[in-house]
Amino acid sequence: MLEIKKADYLGEYKINLLFNNDKSGQVNLKELIFDDQRNTFSKLKVLSTFKNFRVEHGTLIWSDALDLAVEYLFYLAFKDEPDLQEQFKTWVILLECQ
Repeated sequence: MLEIKKADYLGEYKINLLFNNDKSGQVNLKELIFDDQRNTFSKLKVLSTFKNFRVEHGTLIWSDALDLAVEYLFYLAFKDEPDLQEQFKTWVILLECQ
């Protein structure tokens, strides 16, 4: 099961993530936070609130119990890596079957 072991704030809306498979990568969540129209992300537009995350239950969690799926964060960190494309396609197929 994929989990985040460590997360370090890098600046702006960027976070460096270390996963339990020992892969480390950066995610930039600015586009998600500012482009998503759901009210869920509105509090995270305030940078001081965004920076107040922690790793809990294997993923990122903010103070109001907002969390993001670890698979989504892994995808954001490694979406351009050719050797992971098949894994990402498998995840999409699994989601479509639900």
